[in-house]
Amino acid sequence: MAVPIAVLDCDLLLYGRGHRTLDRFKLEDVTDEYLVSTYGFPRRFIYYLVELLGASLSRPTQRSRAISPETQILAALGFYTSGSFQTRMGDAIGISQASMSRCVANVTEALVERASQFIHFPEDEATVQSLKDDFYGLAGMPGVLGVVDCTHVAIKAPNAEDLSYVNRKGLHSLNCLMVCDARGVLLSAETHWPGSLPNCAVLQRAALTSQFETELHKDGWLLGDSSFFLRTWLMTPLHIPETPAEYRYNMAHSATHNVIERTFRTIRSRFRCLDGSKGTLQYSPEKSSHIILACCVLHNISLEHGLDVWSLPATGHMEQPEEEYEQMESMDSEACRVRQELLLAHFS
Repeated sequence: MAVPIAVLDCDLLLYGRGHRTLDRFKLEDVTDEYLVSTYGFPRRFIYYLVELLGASLSRPTQRSRAISPETQILAALGFYTSGSFQTRMGDAIGISQASMSRCVANVTEALVERASQFIHFPEDEATVQSLKDDFYGLAGMPGVLGVVDCTHVAIKAPNAEDLSYVNRKGLHSLNCLMVCDARGVLLSAETHWPGSLPNCAVLQRAALTSQFETELHKDGWLLGDSSFFLRTWLMTPLHIPETPAEYRYNMAHSATHNVIERTFRTIRSRFRCLDGSKGTLQYSPEKSSHIILACCVLHNISLEHGLDVWSLPATGHMEQPEEEYEQMESMDSEACRVRQELLLAHFS
């Protein structure tokens, strides 16, 4: 049972002189079922996060007492998976709502610092080939290195540059560009783009474009929907398929690209702070972007630990703004040639 305390100084609780931790909640005292239902993850996963993030969450200061890394992580997971700073959640681990907020900020920062460790494209040839093989096994689409799409996450209206975050539905949001593999593991996540930008403009400005145009694999491509322009490294559907081969290409493309939509649904199901059911993220665009990225890191870590990406029930989520697609594929004749060769070689 939680012990009520009066909290006068959040910093006093978070970091301490002599670095003594203030432990109000012990993982070994509760069941795995309770941890999953309350914090979204089992004990072994939480212990892994404590080991991973502990050093970053234990920075000593001149204060007298500190909240343990374990408790900070539980507070953050409680927020990510429930979507609100609930008094019940704070009571369960013995901290105030204000301390909950500070814990979320600390854990978010620690996860964002490690984003490149968990979200990245494979580099060695064997892993790249395995990536292609996994995609080919879904619907017979060859050479696929990832599926790309954007998803909007609602945020509160920022104080500055307000209109840049208003999407086509009139809501404030961040437009997040992500790439995943055939299992739903994220290979790229750019979570900071203003909601007013259409998908094609986000991709044009994204680091992902620079990667594929200057560095990454020349013998494969991403799959994107019709909100993106066709590129030599980004295969899109045919606008008006006419031949049987073109229909087969579009069907294989759609079945393969659907993985990213399922991944988005799973992330929103697991991290309810992103699905809009408890309202918008009540932070600045920068802090909201970091929270989204932290959830993406946790998503990939959960897959590493065998937590099935497709096992969660679907939940309601923020309606996505519809894009107005303008077909401009003929502007890149080389990209059209690459797609035509793909279609003739594998779908005719």
